[in-house]
Order: sequence, then C-alpha cells, then structure tokens
Amino acid sequence: MDYTDTRSAPDDVRLEQLAHAVGNALGRRGQRLTAAESCTGGWIAKALTDVAGSSGWFDRSVVTYSNAAKEELLGIDPRLLERHGAVSEDVVRAMAEAALERSGADVALAVSGVAGPDGGSPSKPVGLVWFGWALRSGFLISRPERFPGNRDAVRRAAVGTSLEGVLRQLGD
Repeated sequence: MDYTDTRSAPDDVRLEQLAHAVGNALGRRGQRLTAAESCTGGWIAKALTDVAGSSGWFDRSVVTYSNAAKEELLGIDPRLLERHGAVSEDVVRAMAEAALERSGADVALAVSGVAGPDGGSPSKPVGLVWFGWALRSGFLISRPERFPGNRDAVRRAAVGTSLEGVLRQLGD
C-alpha cells in the first residue's frame, strides 16, 4: 500500500502501514535504516521492528532522551546543545549525521521535540518537533513540525512524520 493511502487509517494502523512501506522501500533497494530518537523514546524502533523481517533492513535505533545521552552515544558537541538546545535544527541534523556515521546504515532519521505537557517555551512550544533525515550519499534534510494534542498524540505524530520522511527521502 502506498503510504499516502494511510492518512485516514486509525493511528496505530497508519503507523503499521508506514513501517511496512519503509521496510518494503528499503528492502527493494538493499538498504538499511538507523534512527536517533529523543522525544519518541524508541517508538520508531518499536514500529519498525513490529514488521516481520525488519532485521533485513533495520540496523538500530539509539534513544538519546537526555543531553548527556546525545553527547555520550552520538558524540553531539555539548556546546551545540548549550547554544541551540536539544530541540533545534542544528542538533537534529547532528543527530542524523552521527547515527549514520556510527552505523552500517544507508539512511538515518533523527527526531527531537517537546512532547509536553511541560517543557515548552515561547520559542519552543509544546508540540514542536524537529526532524532530520540523512542519506549515506550525502543528502541531509531537516524540518520542524508543530503537532496539536497531548503527549501521546505529539509522540505518535512524530513517529508517523519520521517514517513518512524516510519514504520521501527514498523517493517512494
């Protein structure tokens, strides 16, 4: 099923369909995916590994929820975190690049956001999530989204947007 057909599906079904579409796209290309997750807390990895055969195209996910984890596991420069904050274009791009560099994958995604209900600010409100996608070929793209709803809704939307972005980067 084309991932664009999943928009009207119930949330969990939509994530399942997106994960299958990502797996099919990567499998056709003989490529592997890695992820660096913050606000999604491993939900992207869960969605992907729910797909039978995902070991053929999913390499790993690292959950770097804290700044210390981003520094230790991904090598993110603490000055970058201090200057821009974890929920920023600069940090999410660094996360995607680091995930790719530290893995054998061909495609990386990174996500960092403010899921709420606390932690927001005028410049980084609850629901703001930054995404980054990188290809081993050197292409890197990032963008923010602002999602409505409670913590679960923001996190679920971030997982879906992450997977949709992988499909876009692969041209599916």
